[in-house]
Amino acid sequence: MPQDQDRIAALDLVRGVGVLATLTTTLAGSPGPRTAPTPPTLPHPGTFADETAFAAAFLLFEGKMRALFTLLFGASMLLFLERAEAAGKEAGALQLRRLGWLALFGYLHFALIWWGDILFTYALCGFVALMFRFVPTRPLVICALAIFTLYHAQGAVTGLPEVIAEEHVRLGDATPAEIASHGGLMRDKLARMERELALYRGSYPTQVAERVTAERFFPLAMAVGSFCETLPLMLLGMALYRSGLFSGRWPPGRLKALAALGLALGGAATAAALAWAWPRHFPPVAMNALLASWMALPHLLMALAYAALLMLAAPRLLTTWVGVRLAAAGRMAFTNYIATSLVMTALFYGWGLGLFARVGDAGQWPFVLLGWALILGWSKPWLARSAQGPLEWLWRSLTEWRFVAFRR
Repeated sequence: MPQDQDRIAALDLVRGVGVLATLTTTLAGSPGPRTAPTPPTLPHPGTFADETAFAAAFLLFEGKMRALFTLLFGASMLLFLERAEAAGKEAGALQLRRLGWLALFGYLHFALIWWGDILFTYALCGFVALMFRFVPTRPLVICALAIFTLYHAQGAVTGLPEVIAEEHVRLGDATPAEIASHGGLMRDKLARMERELALYRGSYPTQVAERVTAERFFPLAMAVGSFCETLPLMLLGMALYRSGLFSGRWPPGRLKALAALGLALGGAATAAALAWAWPRHFPPVAMNALLASWMALPHLLMALAYAALLMLAAPRLLTTWVGVRLAAAGRMAFTNYIATSLVMTALFYGWGLGLFARVGDAGQWPFVLLGWALILGWSKPWLARSAQGPLEWLWRSLTEWRFVAFRR
């Protein structure tokens, strides 16, 4: 196999692992309310098994897979531009059109299937990231890390009083002001949960009508709210692509060093946060602060470690049955992402089996395994007959404004 194809396969392998691992965290948005995060104690008290399942996902996957996917998106943007330029095409114009169609796909995904879409955010942040394509690598990394760190530091400081108030209420030594503040916050959270329970146990037309009317600006709000996290990760992905991390040019020693550093620092911080939160049964305000701000750098470190480990394993793993299936899943990441949303909402929402908020964190694992089986089971057979996934084909055809080859 030519070297370029080897490199593409390695990138697809990382993306395929990310597709499967992301299901362990995004699935929580289908069986239960969107209140972020939804710990195993909400909307109903969780069992020890539920808390254990939540803890495992928090330790291994939560935040790490989103960071990994965003890094890959930034890398893929440069890969697309390089290929387009090599083919003599207007690379910048094509990328702008590509992102425009992705924004439309993302909004339709939100409106018609699931509120937790990430594609719209990626598209909007991608427009800005495209302006950084000619910035040298070192300034690009410094700028990205500065935005990422300062944004999350500001969020951590801003949210700290609410976390302290929650802890004081738990200990029984809160001031009247803390009791009032925390009580109001929890009443609002529970009220939103009740509205979501009624909505997502209802009919499909009702859910779509709610999203396209009362919540029509929600994707934009998500994009703006996560802009200073998503954009820096894309820029880091672009820098890592230039450095050769995702194209197999890093020597094994450097990959091992990155993996060891990321797992040691990021893993230790994540384990420490878990050791604090689990005995307290994952207090919702503190968990929101942890996942939104405090754990951002540990998540990034572990995402980088996962990327390094997968690139180390790629040469041998891609010769195995599992590796080939994972790479196929990665080649069809767009299709698998939308298909997974469709399958899981059909299982949990009122227009399907109606399991919404009736399955705890431990009970979600059979559905995770089902999703993995479907993704690994159909991606390779599909690609044996077709050049790419159905949505990948549609996206590329719209981007190039022509019907590209569909079947092999």
